[in-house]
Formats: sequence, C-alpha cells, structure tokens
Amino acid sequence: MHIHEYQAKSLFRQFNIQTPEAVLIDHVSQASDACTSLAGELWVVKAQVHAGGRGKGGGVILCRSISEVENACNQLIGSNLITPQTDAKGLPVHQLLIEGGQNIERELYLGLLVDRQTQKITILASTEGGMDIEKVAAETPDKIIKFGVDPLGVLTEDDCISIASKLKLEGKLVNHFTKTLLGLYEIFTTKDVSLIEINPLITTAENNLLALDGKIDFDDNALYRHEDIVELRDTSQEDEKENEASEHQLNYISLDGTIGCMVNGAGLAMATMDLIEHHGGSPANFLDVGGGTTAERVAKAFELIQTEDNVEGVLVNIFGGIVRCDLIAEGILQAIDKVGVVIQVWDLSPPQTMAWVAKRMRQHGMHPTPDAVRLLTERIEGNLLAANQEINKL
Repeated sequence: MHIHEYQAKSLFRQFNIQTPEAVLIDHVSQASDACTSLAGELWVVKAQVHAGGRGKGGGVILCRSISEVENACNQLIGSNLITPQTDAKGLPVHQLLIEGGQNIERELYLGLLVDRQTQKITILASTEGGMDIEKVAAETPDKIIKFGVDPLGVLTEDDCISIASKLKLEGKLVNHFTKTLLGLYEIFTTKDVSLIEINPLITTAENNLLALDGKIDFDDNALYRHEDIVELRDTSQEDEKENEASEHQLNYISLDGTIGCMVNGAGLAMATMDLIEHHGGSPANFLDVGGGTTAERVAKAFELIQTEDNVEGVLVNIFGGIVRCDLIAEGILQAIDKVGVVIQVWDLSPPQTMAWVAKRMRQHGMHPTPDAVRLLTERIEGNLLAANQEINKL
C-alpha cells in the first residue's frame, strides 16, 4: 500500500525525523493563507500523487510570489499528473503540499528496503540525491552505499555514524543523520514497511538535515496489524479494477497486452505470462484467483477481464489439485450467462478438467487444448488461417 508524501512526512515527524514546514490544501482559495503562514518569500507547490518523478512531470513548481503559487495551484488541482512512473492517463491531483523554500547546500539519498537475495534489511545511501537517482544507480552504482542489517539484529548508532562518514557528513549533521536513520529503521520494522526513502535528504545553510520528500510503501499482507495505516489509503490513486478485484480477494494487475489470463497461483501466473510472450503474444493482465476460490469469485474475475478494452482472447490455466477445475469452469459459465462472451477462451490443462466440464465449455465456445497458448497467440497476432484450421479440429 502506498501513501502520499504529506502522510509519510507526518509519520517521519512522529519518529523525530525533521521535515520542512508545510501546509496541505485542496482548493486554490487556501493558497494565500498557506503562503503567509510559512516564513520567507519562496515556496514550493507539490502535487500529492502516488508516483515518483513528479518534478519531471511538472508536479513540483517553485514559486517566488503568492500569485505564482495561486497560478500553480490552479494548474495542478483537478488535473491528472503524468510522470515517468504513471501510465498515459496519469493520476488525479486532489491535494497540494505547499512548503517554504530552503537554503539547500547538498542533496542526499537515503532509503531502506527488503533485500530478498541477502535476506536482510538493506540501507541505501548516496551523495547524489535528487531527481536523477535512478540514473545514478544505473550508470554509477559505485556511488550507492549499501549496508545490510540482519532483521533479527539491530541497527546501532555506530552503524549510522559509519554511513554518515561515507556521505561526508560532519559535526552536528552526523547526529542529525543518526537520528534520521534510526527513525527510518524504527518505522520500517514496526510498521511492516517494504520500502521507505527520502529523496532528497538535504543539508541546509543553517546546518540542518531535512527530509525534503518522503515515500513509504507498506506490506499489504501485514495491514491487518495496522489499522492506523489502513486509514491513510487513498483509493483515488489506485486502479479501479484492481480495487474491485481486491474486494473479492483476487490478485489482479492490469497490463497493456491483448491476451487476458486467469490462473491459480502467482508463480504459475507469471510463468503463463512468460509463455504467452514466448509465443509472440502479450498478456493483458496478471490474475491469480487463489487456491480457496469459489465459482462466484471466478465469475467476478472473468467479468473483470472482459472489461479490459484491449483484451481479444482469454487464456485459462488452472493447476488441478490446488483448486477444483470444475469450480473454475462453473465460474466462467456463470460469467458467460451474466454478461455474455465475445472473446475466445482457452484452457491449458484439460487432463485436470472432467469430461462433462470440457463438454459444457465447448458448448459455450471455449476450447480446452494443451496447445492453448500457441493457438490463441496465433489467432490474435494475425496467423488466423493456420490457427483456425487447427481450432476446427478440436
């Protein structure tokens, strides 16, 4: 689960991490009062969306007068912000964070994530913070400092001081950095976080260390332990289909391809998507119906797939034993009866499908076959003659 920058910074402050003074607004009429409540004559207007790269997308605007702030607010509120991390539609901007300008001397990067390869909590830090940290990581990885912490161990002050030294911090900035990193680590471990980062973490002319931006991603599987975090969720920033799928205990992610997928098990779902790509096709979604599914849930899954405008065919790949294949077939048939079918459906593994189920599927225009991936891909990608000749033999 993602949260907004202003929410992340609120959590930062609870753990003694310093952030700039700021005011959250949702209407341009609040802009003038927000500016006057902040010291100085320089302000930054920041769109609150669940995506990085806001600066590159025009979602972070530096203003030198209140009228410029109001113009920026008019430009952003109610718009859809497109960044390198959003799709072509972008994300809706409902709120803005107005911050006072800072006397920035250095921009650092600081983040924590779960490193599954080393099975540790990995701290990432760099002297090259800012908008191009991804470029730094790709082109000059030696500028990224990595430090692993055993999840059963602790992060010590000495560890923090060592990292601060590598970042070339001195004096009281070392103490500020130690408090900041220990605070991030405590948030990470107590709130079941999967990723937390400050980019940039700035040093100022006043010798302060401030989190100029903040990002936190939480482990969805642990949210039941954190009702306070669940309350921060903003569904307007999430895909409507994925939200609807989540309500029915389905794992669904929309993609850009033409072949819809219905699979049980995340690993099998990813392997099925790879198989589609191998045969020259492109998956339209990731969909894991799970092991304890019902016919009704499958029907909902099938309905979701059919609402994707780009879907031209659906591949059903169910591993028998994890879930009853007749339940899957029954759910598909329920969806057909409810909303109708205008696309081809294929079942990859008929040996796990009872004969009467296979017969009913054929009666509804579905084709159980071990060659489902190849035939469906050929049909959709243009080799219609060869595909239809083989389909007619089924």
